[in-house]
Parts: sequence; C-alpha cells; structure tokens
Amino acid sequence: MDIQLIDKRILITGGAGFIGSNLSEYLLDKGCYVVCLDNLATGSRDNISHLCTNPNFTFIEGDIRDISVCHAAVKDVDFVLHQAALGSVPRSIKDPITSNEVNVSGFLNMLIASRDAGVKRFIYAASSSTYGDSESLPKVEETIGRPLSPYAITKYVNELYADVFSKTYGIETIGLRYFNVFGRKQDPNGAYAAVIPKFVSQFMRGESPVINGNGEFSRDFTYIDNVIQANVLSMITENEEAINTVYNVAFGERNTLNDLIDCLKETLATYDPKIKDIKIKYGPNRAGDIPHSLASIDKAKNLLNYNPQYSLKQGLKEAVKWYWNNL
Repeated sequence: MDIQLIDKRILITGGAGFIGSNLSEYLLDKGCYVVCLDNLATGSRDNISHLCTNPNFTFIEGDIRDISVCHAAVKDVDFVLHQAALGSVPRSIKDPITSNEVNVSGFLNMLIASRDAGVKRFIYAASSSTYGDSESLPKVEETIGRPLSPYAITKYVNELYADVFSKTYGIETIGLRYFNVFGRKQDPNGAYAAVIPKFVSQFMRGESPVINGNGEFSRDFTYIDNVIQANVLSMITENEEAINTVYNVAFGERNTLNDLIDCLKETLATYDPKIKDIKIKYGPNRAGDIPHSLASIDKAKNLLNYNPQYSLKQGLKEAVKWYWNNL
C-alpha cells in the first residue's frame, strides 16, 4: 500500500516524539523523504539519532509556536503529519495556557504554513478526549460530549480549525482520533508518563504500580503499528469521501486497567517469573479522566480500508520485548 509514497516529501511535526519517531522510521524505510520538526520539549534526540545519517532525513529543531519555523519546515512538502502537541490531561489542568499555546496556536500556525505552501494534505493527531462526557459506547465520530479538560478542548478546537480551513481554503485535512496509543519508544519516565510504559518500568524494577481508582475504568488500547497504518492510509487515499473528516484510530476492543495489569504481568513473567507476584496499589481517581472508552472503527474501515493488526495482547508482547531490551 506504500508504493504511492516513494520519493514523497513528508513533514512530521513532533517527529522526535513517541509516535512521530515511529512514523519517521517507517516512512524512511519505505523510500520517503522525511523532515522532522521538533523542539525536543517532550521528544528526544535518542529516538531519531539513528536516522540522522540517512540522506533522506532532515531534522529541524524548532517550535511550532514560531510561524517562521513552520513556513521553513513545509517548504516543498507533499504531506504534513502533525503529531506535535503537549499531551496529558493532568499537564493541561496544571498549565492550561501552555497547552493552549502549543496545541491551538501552534496547530493554527501549521495549518497556515501548509496552506501557503500548497501542501497536498494535512493529517493531524486528534484525540479520543474529544468525546468528553458522552457516555455512549462505542464512540462514534459524529457524537461527542462536552470536554472534561483543557487538553480535550484544545484537541476539539484543532478539529474545528481543520474543518474551517478545508472549507475556506481548500486544503485537504484528515484528523485521527487516537485512542490510548502505546508501543516502542514511549517514554516511561516523567510526571506525565503514559500508563503502559510506566507500569512496565515499575514491574521491571520490582515495584508495585498504582492504579487511579478501582481499576475498572476501561480503555481501547491501540498499538503503535495500528496508528502508523492509519496515517499511511490517510496519505494515500484517493476517495474524496474519505477526506476532510475525522476518524477513530483504535483496535475496537475495551479492556479495564485491571485487565491491562493482568496481561502485563503475564507477558513480563516470560522474562522474569517473579513479576507475577507483585501486588498492585489503588489510589484516587484522576481529575479529567473519562471512565470508559471504546471506539467504533467502522468509519475508518469503510472509508480508509483501515484494518488494525494488533490487539492489546499482541501489542503488549511487542512493546514489552522492546522495553526489556532497551530500558
């Protein structure tokens, strides 16, 4: 499915981050020219150091809040994969101003630069947090609730801006609402580390992970290779009905945090049997958290031919192998 991308020039914002670096690596392997833009606030040089000797790879250290940097980065680019953002609900609650500056003003800068450069298509990381307080399951793209955090507001505003730009200026846009993405290169450290790498790291050190709440909150955990597939399909689709809209990107399966812990223990125990005996701790619920999340992926299947290959269990097997060899 990737032959259409050979020799295409693709800008990946946030290209040194978890998702962005995986996209960079994959697309270089497929014969693309990749421009990586990152200010290294949450991304890491370590994620892309092995790519920097590739003549088809260009790294620009810069900030999407600087419109001149955005204009320079999109020069001669065919596609933009906009992954740059300040993630984390708790971080946005602690510092809503910076989250808004990066996630809204930075997003708008990238849209303007892409429009001015005549970029073919602008594909951006949206978020399942957009569903807010909607209790309906599974989550269907056209039915959302009210946002529950500043982060969720910023990601919804992205969708509104993308829609207006496609209608007003004719730039093609596709938003991908990611559901709890995990996998290789996801940082287990820091105050806002995602739950899976954080738990893996703690188990490997023989520590007891702390679950927020009683462990019965559920998520549609999505392995990184499913996300890569959705981004590639969004670039190559020629179906007009598939453009200028948003899609859920998930596996389409719901697992509780307790399910996740059980699966993690089972997977890690193949490397160290003692991990099975580590006890779990439970703490208070976290502000801004959605209790349950499950995606309908019918729209992406029907319009993009999206067909995710990795369930939670299959993805954890791959992710744990990577962490075991790299932590």
